[in-house]
This record gives sequence, C-alpha cells and structure tokens, in this order.
Amino acid sequence: MKVFKFGGASVKDAAGVKNVAKILSKYKEDEPLVVISAMGKMTNALEEVARAFYLKQDDVSDKLNFVKEFHSKFLKELFEEGHPVFDAVSNLLVEIEWALDSEPRPDYPFEYDQIVSVGELLSTTIVSAYLKEIGIDNDWLDARDVIKTDNKHQSAVINWDLTTACIKEKVNTDRLTITQGFIGCTSENFTTTLGREGSDYSAAIFATVLGAKKLVIWKDVIGVLHADPRYFDDAKKVEKLSFQEAIELAFYGASVIHPKTLQPLKRNRIPLQVRSFIDLEQKGTWVAEDEVTYPDTAFYILKKNQTLLSISARDLDFIVENHLSSAFLILAKYNAKVNLVQNSAVSCYFALDVDDLQIDALVEELSKHFKVKYNSGLDLLTVRHYHDEDVDLLLNDKEVLLTQKNRTTIQVLYK
Repeated sequence: MKVFKFGGASVKDAAGVKNVAKILSKYKEDEPLVVISAMGKMTNALEEVARAFYLKQDDVSDKLNFVKEFHSKFLKELFEEGHPVFDAVSNLLVEIEWALDSEPRPDYPFEYDQIVSVGELLSTTIVSAYLKEIGIDNDWLDARDVIKTDNKHQSAVINWDLTTACIKEKVNTDRLTITQGFIGCTSENFTTTLGREGSDYSAAIFATVLGAKKLVIWKDVIGVLHADPRYFDDAKKVEKLSFQEAIELAFYGASVIHPKTLQPLKRNRIPLQVRSFIDLEQKGTWVAEDEVTYPDTAFYILKKNQTLLSISARDLDFIVENHLSSAFLILAKYNAKVNLVQNSAVSCYFALDVDDLQIDALVEELSKHFKVKYNSGLDLLTVRHYHDEDVDLLLNDKEVLLTQKNRTTIQVLYK
C-alpha cells in the first residue's frame, strides 16, 4: 500500500477537491491511506480565532464567522442542499463555539490545539463525503483515535508503541482511508498538534506503521526545489535526494518537507516522492536511502521573522554546560525552535522561531537566571554547499548580526 499526503493548497477550493478526487481515482487500486491538511489558509484563520480568544479580543466572533462562511461556500459548491455533510460540518464548528464559551486557560498552546485542530477535521469530512458522492467509497478515520501523544501542546511527542497498536487495529489497508494530518490525542482525550506543517509527519507515521511501499507528498510545486521560489528567482527542481541531504535541508528549515518526517522513513527504508498535484506528468523528486543528490547544487533556505535572543550570566561568569542546559529546557518549555546557536566566553546567542504570544513569558523566565536581550523581525539565510561570492551577493546592503559556517553550510542572521 501507499500513503498520500495532500496539503492545504491542494484543497483550497472546490476545484482543488475535485482534482484530489481525480488523482485518487487514478490510484484507487492502491487503496492508499490519504492524509489531508486543513483547507487553504484555514489553519491561519483558526490561529487568528485562537489568538483572539486567548487575548479576550472583541472580534473573536467575527474571525470565527469568517471560518464558517468559508466552509459554507465550499459546501454549496460541492453538494446539493440538504446533504448530510452540512450537519457534520456544522457540528464540528459548534465544537469551536463550545471552546470559546469558557474562559481561556493561561496555557495558550492548549487552547491553540483545541481550536486549530478542527481545521483538519473539517477538510477531511468534506473530502470524504465528496468522494462518496462521486462513487469513490472510503473510510473516514479520526486521527485522534490512533495518533497517541504526550501532553506537550503545539509540539506533541508521539507514543510510538500505543500509536502502532492503534493504527494496526483500526486502519483497514484494503480500503481507501481518509484521515487528518497534524493532530493527535493525549491519554486524557485532549487534542494535541504535532507542530506547524505537521501533516507530513503524520503521513510518515502512518507509512512507517503500515509498512507502505512509499509516501507521496502532493504539493503545488513540481518537487523539491533548490530554493524557495517566493524569495529566489530561477528555483530549479532537484530530481533525486539522499535521505541524509533531505534531513539536513529539513533541519535548516526547507519548507517543502517537515523536519520530523524523514527520520522514520529513513529508518524503515520507505522512499518519499514529492510530486505536483497540478502537473501530474511531472514525476517530482525521489528521496531514498541510497540516492545521490542530482543535480549537484547549492540549496538556499530563508526563514523569516526570526528572533535573536542572547543570554549572559549575571555575574559575568563563563557560559558553560549547566547554563546551556537550563536555557534549552526553558526554550523547549515555550516551544521555541532553535535554528542557530553560537556562544562566546560570557554570552550565548540563539536564532529562534517563537510565537509572539510566548516571547514575553519566555524572556521573563530566562531573566530569572540570565541577563537577556532580544531582537525580532530578522531573516535567517542558510546555504548548503555554498560559494562565498554567491552569499556575499545575496547579503549586499544587509546588516549582518550573526554568521556561522562550516565546510558545507553557512548561516547568516540579518535585518
């Protein structure tokens, strides 16, 4: 069997859902398990709902109404009035309303997970119903019944033993199955999420447990590109990638593959194919254990909206292992992802992805142990297999705050 994953861009409108159905009809003999993200920009929209609720803003109802109207329009374009899917979608939206009826907890990641996770439940409910409507039978699976995690909200850790047992018990590999990415469930039955863009990881979990022949991630690009076309001209497709190179790229922030996706695939020698859902003639990029990267190229990765945070000991003592250990524990507590770390004798510098709702609490807790400074709104450029002259050209007229490089990779933080 195979596992397919479709991101939000593939189901951003009714035409997208019909295109997904066209692809699945082409591969229906494989009876794939299909992981689907929230529709279009609905994860962003639900994040706005969660933020407004947490901050007790007056426009939380308006933000939720935007989500409701989007899905209502979607349904009317795909189904006749009175179809049971209208009630199913309405019931899911009521779950958000219930969450909004209570006072927000101090724990924002918890509130985030209970609200934002509904996006995946909505999209898969709609896709599953549409497939049945056009004669493609399928099972709809609530991923929370099988993806079991700890209670670290917004960045949950998989309980592999329990997840494996649940997937093997509840997934029928002889039928097309539609399920959600990104979401899981604790032992107390609270919804968790696996981190932004975590649907790829969900697909890898299913592929690993089910022993899939391959995982196919369907994207709105023709494969893995050597640079993000939003920021770099002439981005070229890479035909083949080794798992090792793909893991390096994902670690540094290449957006086409989620960082946690590749490790379980590599361990179990399950190849990954990144393909276009727009141009089905394109074979995409093949990622496998024994592949050699082709064509040989430099890779450019740009991460926006970075925070540079520096810590130093209050007594101007050296920064040593016990300082770093406590700092990393605090960073992990606030789901701050470290993209670069560099230390001097008395200071340590971190380039971070951190939610702006968490930064004040993070700085407050670090300040109990260290002197803390930070700057936000920065860019982090990472170049794999770099040439100095190309990097210099890209950084012309930029104010460089931090640089770190080795024989294969250079990272530059600038504004």
